[in-house]
Amino acid sequence: MSDAPRPIVSRSIGVIRTPHTAAAGTPIQPIYAEEALGEVHVDPDLEPALADLEGFERIWLVYWCDRAGPFRPRIVPYRDTREHGLFATRAPSRPNPIGLSVVRLLGREGNVLRVRGVDILDGTPLLDIKPYVPEFDAHPSSRAGWLDDRRQDRRHADGRFHEGAAP
Repeated sequence: MSDAPRPIVSRSIGVIRTPHTAAAGTPIQPIYAEEALGEVHVDPDLEPALADLEGFERIWLVYWCDRAGPFRPRIVPYRDTREHGLFATRAPSRPNPIGLSVVRLLGREGNVLRVRGVDILDGTPLLDIKPYVPEFDAHPSSRAGWLDDRRQDRRHADGRFHEGAAP
């Protein structure tokens, strides 16, 4: 078996609609976007796959950060003043700009999910949806690396990781 990268085939399964139209000013995590309402428009042909999702209070949205700037191996994240390796951050300037946010599911109308707590730019392509399961997904006593000693308490983006931003 070769270690050479193999192509990965993926497709957008919908689009995420939010009030956030520019990176600057967008909350950097869902916890800082608690009042932000949004909609997840899933492709109509995938509507049957949404069955039974209504019983979950929260869902994970997996999405493509389509406006992220180019990959940078080391960055100064929003919540610190020191440089860190990209993989020790949640900055979107990744080799594969995949985003992950947990949002509150308010309801479903056909192929549209109403959500709260969105920290995602409007029009972002949706890759997947997974249910949030506290038993599996919550580990509140875990260490958080450099964030345990962070130097910034920034809660909103300034655009530094998006197209047109200086490296």
